[in-house]
Amino acid sequence: MVETGVAFGRFQIFTLKHMEYILAAKMRCYKLYIGITHADIVSFAATSSLDQHGVTKRDNPLTYLERYEMIQGALLDFGVRRKEFDIIPFPVTQPDLIPQYAPRDATYYLSICREWDEEKAQAVQRQGLKTEILWQRPGEDCGPTGYDVRTMVAENKEWFQYVPKTVSDYIRKRGIDQRIRELERLYSNPEWKNQKPQERSADS
Repeated sequence: MVETGVAFGRFQIFTLKHMEYILAAKMRCYKLYIGITHADIVSFAATSSLDQHGVTKRDNPLTYLERYEMIQGALLDFGVRRKEFDIIPFPVTQPDLIPQYAPRDATYYLSICREWDEEKAQAVQRQGLKTEILWQRPGEDCGPTGYDVRTMVAENKEWFQYVPKTVSDYIRKRGIDQRIRELERLYSNPEWKNQKPQERSADS
């Protein structure tokens, strides 16, 4: 068991699969830093063509603070002691900045399901950081993903069983489910789709 570890993701929304990943990482270290990528999609914009869900507001409806509170509440509810984890911004789109946010001597834990996950692992390794792959699975065995859950929310389908209870409570209490539906309607509007990128930047 190592002293410190790092696990990271967008966590839009924090699912039970995310929890599986975080708990697997926590079992391997005394103190886990949980990195939230794409803290905002302007300052930490996507820089890879494989980063398909790090671009629009529809795919990133929760703020950094909301994700912070959502993850913290879920971990505490699962019995993880607060002193054993911290939550930090994680600039995966600007990997040279990672050591300014996360400890350089930590072990960086990853789960590999898609090409984008492999690219993120390589980006971390290029910084000279120690990585450990927790598992490597085909994409169909890694869901439901945050994208899948957001789609269920947008379509008014049952989604609660795919997230920790504290997360579903948080989402509904703050009206984030309604926000997701409104964003889906906006992005499905043909007039919005026909706008030039600079004309819709305020919404995306």
